[in-house]
Amino acid sequence: MVVGFAHNKETTMQKAFKFLTAAALLTASLAAQAQLVDKKALTLAEARKAVVAATAEAKANGWNVVIVVADDAGYPLTIDRLDNAQRPSVDIAIGKARTAALFKRPSAALEEAINKGRAALLSVDGQVFLQGGVPIVVNGEVIGAVGVSGVRADQDEQVATAGAKAINR
Repeated sequence: MVVGFAHNKETTMQKAFKFLTAAALLTASLAAQAQLVDKKALTLAEARKAVVAATAEAKANGWNVVIVVADDAGYPLTIDRLDNAQRPSVDIAIGKARTAALFKRPSAALEEAINKGRAALLSVDGQVFLQGGVPIVVNGEVIGAVGVSGVRADQDEQVATAGAKAINR
């Protein structure tokens, strides 16, 4: 009878150990899931700094362009249409900024991929795969993008790069 009692006691201890182990694992799992990710966000003040720098570059070259600064989801924070910039450039600049932000690379890289035969990219809806969208990178993280439209593609990118450089760190 003593042997049976010891056996039951050991089984109870094993059950308790298993329960405590499972509870510890569940707690650790829930704690890991509950953690939030810290990420940088582009503020309106920073977006305006990018617009000022991009506008200075455009005006120094006599280019009438539209400049858009978008957040990391591609939504515009600012839209500036310089005097005499063509109206269709508004939508194009928005699309370039959105594309650069979402793909986390210059829109020129995507245009180049298409030109080299990666036509499947054209099936991605709502993007503008034209040079002139440049991501804004802070501490290695894309927090937004600048999109420019209104002059030659390389000139659009030159203006967008000036804007992004005002914030890139």
